[in-house]
Amino acid sequence: MIAPVIIGNATLYCGDCLEVMQSIEPVDHIISDPPYEKVSQDRIGGIKRNDGAKVTEKLNFAAINEIRADVVSATKRLASGWGLFFCTPEGVALWRDEIERHQIKYKTPCIWVKPDAMPKFNGQGPALAYESIVTCWLGQGPARWNSGGKRGVYTYLVNNQERHGTHPTEKPRRLMTELVSDFTKPGDIVLDPFMGSGTTGVAAVKDGRRFIGIEMNPAYFDIACRRIEDAQRQGDFFLSGEAS
Repeated sequence: MIAPVIIGNATLYCGDCLEVMQSIEPVDHIISDPPYEKVSQDRIGGIKRNDGAKVTEKLNFAAINEIRADVVSATKRLASGWGLFFCTPEGVALWRDEIERHQIKYKTPCIWVKPDAMPKFNGQGPALAYESIVTCWLGQGPARWNSGGKRGVYTYLVNNQERHGTHPTEKPRRLMTELVSDFTKPGDIVLDPFMGSGTTGVAAVKDGRRFIGIEMNPAYFDIACRRIEDAQRQGDFFLSGEAS
């Protein structure tokens, strides 16, 4: 078993999520941003500007395709509340099918709208300006959340004042705070098996939740540790000027 780094209400593991998830205790919820589907990773790496320069290099982590079933299986074993997984539009049906195959209650997909999303530089069609968030319920009885009939549409800038900028698919802290607030309760344990640079952990500890994070890239893990430590030391704060 990998020894964790414990920072206040956060327990962080540097290792393979499937290995770590075999040995940790049950959690209340899983909120995570797994790697994109392979078709979307290939597209990201292949986009060219009209001037011939690359917009984005290939992502430095493998696609989710080969391990999606194992992630869903581990989710079913560990969580007793909500499971939330960011994905591309192409990935929604793939996640839904895997969730239902494991006899988990698939719920409505949400979307994160990105007003400052990158335009389509080659002009050959509209740019994609949102990401999907697949939701599923692993608890007993009807699904329960904190926001009544609220629409599952979350609008936040990618390039906001709190952006750390070291991870290629970093999510806005305020987006993750709203998701944590909508789907979990104070004192709940939130697991992120694909922690990246730690934004979900920052949101969780700022909002009074306990957090377990797993990240296999040592560089991202170190960044997550520092960010989560800073978040717990500073307490909750809000920067002005971020659109929502």
